[in-house]
Amino acid sequence: MSGEIKRRGLMLVLSSPSGAGKTTLSRKLLESDAGIVMSVSATTRARRPDEVEGRDYHFVPPAQFEKMVKANEFFEYASVFDHRYGTPKKPVADALAAGRDVLFDIDWQGTQQLKERAREDLVSVFILPPGHDELERRLKSRAQDSKEVVAKRMAKAASEISHWPEYDYVVVNRDLDQALTQIKAILTAERTRRTRLIGVGEFATKLMT
Repeated sequence: MSGEIKRRGLMLVLSSPSGAGKTTLSRKLLESDAGIVMSVSATTRARRPDEVEGRDYHFVPPAQFEKMVKANEFFEYASVFDHRYGTPKKPVADALAAGRDVLFDIDWQGTQQLKERAREDLVSVFILPPGHDELERRLKSRAQDSKEVVAKRMAKAASEISHWPEYDYVVVNRDLDQALTQIKAILTAERTRRTRLIGVGEFATKLMT
């Protein structure tokens, strides 16, 4: 139809320290919004029994991963605990072109790489826990770890939290439903950003004639 307004998709990044609720918020957002899909990373680590190729990860041998790096096929990639992880460009680019949004569960380093390669498509949200004591309580409740392990996790969380100013938005997860509502509001606003609307100029011009 002539004058139809279409939309380019966006890349929504959710980052947080461990224990801030990012994984739960990501799952609830995907369940409640059919217009957004999860980015599936490639990894060199072995597939676990409960994992499905193409749903949880794209499992690739180290040599293939290195070829993809050299061919510039990743938006971002990193090494974590002797394994490599990366976000393949093509499925994300195809989704964006089709007007679909893509959700990323990555850390501040991956977000920096995305910002360098696709700033106009990127919307980044940093999720903070409601307080130091609550974060420590959550980390302690996740596993029966020693005090030393919990202390290391808290130190890592502090390092991750230091990168909050690099993000477009900050959400404090005091209440899960409220935090989810805030993320949905951000997504709604960014979906109507003028620069993402295709054909809006023609549409507006016709309204003026």
